[in-house]
Amino acid sequence: MTRSLDNLEVQVYRDAAAVAEAAASQLMTRIVEAQEARGEATVVLTGGGLGIDVLRRLAAGPARAAIDWRGLNLWWGDERFVPSSDPDRNELQARAALLDLVPLDPARVHPMPPSDGPDGDDPEAAAARYAAELASAARPGREVPAIDVLLLGVGGEGHVASIFPESPAAHDGRLATAVRGCPKPPPTRITLTFPVIQSADEVWLVAAGAAKAHALGAAARGAGPVQIPAAGARGRLRTLWLLDREAAAEIPKPMWSLRT
Repeated sequence: MTRSLDNLEVQVYRDAAAVAEAAASQLMTRIVEAQEARGEATVVLTGGGLGIDVLRRLAAGPARAAIDWRGLNLWWGDERFVPSSDPDRNELQARAALLDLVPLDPARVHPMPPSDGPDGDDPEAAAARYAAELASAARPGREVPAIDVLLLGVGGEGHVASIFPESPAAHDGRLATAVRGCPKPPPTRITLTFPVIQSADEVWLVAAGAAKAHALGAAARGAGPVQIPAAGARGRLRTLWLLDREAAAEIPKPMWSLRT
């Protein structure tokens, strides 16, 4: 028997631009709240057109000065295992959109290793290195750092980060893992796994377009995370989906919170 996702909030906006603007505004608020409470905030970034647009709008927002950028810890949910200068890297896109425009503490920015990094063209070693970095940043008694918000996109078949349907990564209990043979290029990647994703206080999924509707509808109605990885993207305290109308089309309307 399947069941709908626990603690799921579905905010539905008119289009992709409105989704990105709402996500940027809410992320700014959440970062400021965490910093006021603890003196720092931790966010896991996502790539993709919409995920990068969220960062671009955060950089352009009039209230960005409210964030203590030197008190912000940044990690990545997944990365294409390509050379450090490859424009397909999520890290480079994030830097162009936001990171190079604000006064971050470089020691708090944690990109995943590239294929020309310290482990060379060995994604398993690079994933193990990232897992060790995560573990070393955790407080005593925890496996990973306390994550305030973990951002994710979703693919048309339901993948999140680089966890694809029916893939070994969907079963992996390590903190990070290499992924080979991805069904979309590039074929080799590094990804966080469900244990890390589900440790985050809040997991936010941002998506737009009709191509995402079927997978999101299945996840919202209780599909298994191996078949539809988006169903496994659950936050410890909150799971928030920010979608446009097309992406939300197959989610039962009573679950919607319709926004302007």
